[in-house]
Amino acid sequence: MLTYSFSDTGSDSLYRHLYKCIKNDILTRTLRAGEKLPSKRTFAKNLGISVITVENAYAQLISEGYLYSIPKKGFFVSDISMLPPKAALSQNSPSRLQALPEETERPGRAEPAGTSPLYQSDSAGTADPSGGRGPLIDLTSNQTDIRNFPFSIWAKLVREVLNESQQELVTNPPCGGVQKLRSAIAKHLRDFRGITVAPEQIIMGAGTEYLYSLLIQLLGFDKTYAVEDPGYRKIARIYEKHKVACRHIPLDEYGVCVPALEESGADVLHLSPSHHFPTGLVTPISRRYELLGWAARAENRYIIEDDYDSEFRMNGNPIPAMQSIDLSEKVVYINTFTKTLASTVRISYMILPRHLAERFYRELSFYSCTVSNFEQYTLARFIENGSFEKHLNRMRSYYHKKRDLLIDRIRRSELNPRAIIREENSGLHFILELRTSLSDAEVCERMLQKGLRIAALSSFYSQFTPGIEHRFIVNYSALPEEQIDEMIRILCSVIDGKDGLPQIARQS
Repeated sequence: MLTYSFSDTGSDSLYRHLYKCIKNDILTRTLRAGEKLPSKRTFAKNLGISVITVENAYAQLISEGYLYSIPKKGFFVSDISMLPPKAALSQNSPSRLQALPEETERPGRAEPAGTSPLYQSDSAGTADPSGGRGPLIDLTSNQTDIRNFPFSIWAKLVREVLNESQQELVTNPPCGGVQKLRSAIAKHLRDFRGITVAPEQIIMGAGTEYLYSLLIQLLGFDKTYAVEDPGYRKIARIYEKHKVACRHIPLDEYGVCVPALEESGADVLHLSPSHHFPTGLVTPISRRYELLGWAARAENRYIIEDDYDSEFRMNGNPIPAMQSIDLSEKVVYINTFTKTLASTVRISYMILPRHLAERFYRELSFYSCTVSNFEQYTLARFIENGSFEKHLNRMRSYYHKKRDLLIDRIRRSELNPRAIIREENSGLHFILELRTSLSDAEVCERMLQKGLRIAALSSFYSQFTPGIEHRFIVNYSALPEEQIDEMIRILCSVIDGKDGLPQIARQS
C-alpha cells in the first residue's frame, strides 16, 4: 500500500503535502504510467487522514494532468513520458542581470513616455437594445464590480506615497519600470506561483496590448506567430495590425495540437494554458512539456504564456505556470492586474528569459515605461504590506460564491433540463450549452433584443467548425446578483421560442 509520512509537513496543509508527495513519486517514475492509486477511503484510512484531504490532493493532481480517473474504476497515473527526469526539474536560481546603463534611475531625463496605439479600454459598449425597458445584462463583460475595489486601503497608500516618496515620483524610472514594484512582483510570484526570476527580467507596461507590441519588436517582424483557435480575437488582430504572419492553431481536449503547430511553421506560440479563453480548458502537464519540447527544437522558437486570470481557480491551488518548468528559457510570461484589481487599472508585466531581457535593454531601452510612477509606487506598497494577498483571497471567495449562486439558480430553474454547464472551475467564465433549434446567431440576436448580451463559442473560431454549436460563454464577474433571475428568464424564453418573435426557418 502506498504510504507517506505526515510528521513534518512544514507550512503546507495536509492535502498540499500529500499532493507534493504523490507528484514527486510520479516525476521520479516511482509511480508509473497507468498505475492505479488507492481509493480515496482506503488511502485516507491507511494514512490516518480525512477522505476530503485525499480527494483534494487527487483533484489538484488531476487538474494538472498528473492523474486521470475512470468512473467506477479509480484513479490512475497519467503518461508523462514527455517530462524530463526529476533531476532536471530543479531550476537554478537566476543570477541577477548585470545592470546596463539604461537600467539605472535617470533623474532629469525628460523623454516623452512611450505610448502605443494598441492601448485601449477593454470595456464594451452598453447601449440598451431593449429601448429603455430595463438595464442591459451583459455576459460578455469582464469588468469588475466597483464595490470590490479596496478604495480605503488604496487611498491610505496613496497618501503615504505622496508624503514619503516625493523625490521618486518625479524621477524617471528605468525603461522596465520602478525597481521597487518589480521586486515586489518577483517576491509575490516566487511565493505564490513558484516562479523564480530576477526583478530585471520583469518589464512593466500599460496593458498587455502594449507589451505584445514590444514583444513583436523584440522577437522580430520576420517571425510567424501562432494563436489558439478558438481564442481571444484581439490577440490575432494585434499581430495582424503589426503586419506579421499569424497562424490559427486548432485545439483538442488537451489544448494546442502539437502536430498542427509543427505543420504551421510558426516560430512563436501565444497561449493561455492555465485557463483558456473562451473554452475554459486547462492544459495538462504532459501537453505543456510537449509544447516546451517544440520550442526547444529550434533556436528562435518561443512561447508567450498569457496567465491572465490564473489567480481565480475555484477548486484547489492555481495551476503551476509553464514558465516555472521551462528549462530552456523559451517562455515569456505575461500577466496583468486588470483582473485582480480593476479593468481600468492598466498595469501589466511580462517576464523575459534572461537572454531576451539582455536583448531588450540593449535594443529597446530607449522606450520609456508607460506606467506612471504614482501607480507603480502605490501598487508596490499594496503588494509589500500583504494587502494584495488579502485582496486576492477576498476576491476568490467572492467570485466562488457568485459562481456557486449562479449555477445553483440555473440548476433549480426550468432552464436546467435544457442546459449543461462546462468548465466552471477555472477563471471567471464558464460554458453554457443550450438545447435549442435556433442557430447561435439567432439565439444571440434574440437575447440582445430582450436586453441580454451573450457570445457564442462558435464566434471565436477563425473558420466554421462543426460540433460546437449551442455553446455560450457566461462571464459572471460583472453580473449583479439581482439580475440572475431575469437572465435565466430571458434564456428560457428565447430557447423555448416564447419571445414573441417569429420562428426563423433553419437552412440545411
